[in-house]
Amino acid sequence: MAKKIPLRQCVGCSKMKGKKEMMRVLKTAEDGIILDMTGKKNGRGAYLCMERECLKKARKNKGLERSLKMSIPDEIYDNLEKEFEKGE
Repeated sequence: MAKKIPLRQCVGCSKMKGKKEMMRVLKTAEDGIILDMTGKKNGRGAYLCMERECLKKARKNKGLERSLKMSIPDEIYDNLEKEFEKGE
């Protein structure tokens, strides 16, 4: 039997994709909001496609804010964009 691939929904474009194809944005108790490339850190996570467009959409539709149940300041989005550039 084939192994089931865990699917996650992008908070930007709302497409369902495999967990491995996505980036996890994590809300932690101490660091606030960080990018979790391993997908294994503890905390509440939201997933984004590995495309800058999805980050822009998530910023516009407040998808991350809804998923993480908190308001997100602009500097966090700017940091995420910088992290994105490193990852590309």
